[in-house]
Amino acid sequence: MREDDAPGEQRSPSAEDEFEEALRGDEDSLKREPGLSDEVLALIADGRTYAEAEFAFQKSRLSYSAQQGKSAALSVLAALAFLHLALIALVVGAVLALTPYLTAWGATAAVVGVLLLATLFVLLKARNRARNIADAFAEDNER
Repeated sequence: MREDDAPGEQRSPSAEDEFEEALRGDEDSLKREPGLSDEVLALIADGRTYAEAEFAFQKSRLSYSAQQGKSAALSVLAALAFLHLALIALVVGAVLALTPYLTAWGATAAVVGVLLLATLFVLLKARNRARNIADAFAEDNER
């Protein structure tokens, strides 16, 4: 007779025993207080529930963000369209305002010339910036 099996003393089941009983589905294990294995199983179930809830939350947040991003992109496109129309109106207005002083052809030529000079200036700035980028990467390759 083992020391654990002494009459009159009730031994507490080990975690292994509890786990095996839970796997077998013994009804006695259901009547007892929850043991370590029950707590571990509950923790796993809670973790799974949390992961599912977190996944659903992130999915809905991504959907909301995508919808808002699409709306923002359309708003930016509309703003750029209005800006384009405003610039066209400015050019037409400049031609009309200069016509009494330079004739219609002269006013058109002056406005086109100013716009071509502005275009050249912006393109030169863009070329310089592109060269700066190329130089930055060239330095990395030389190291």
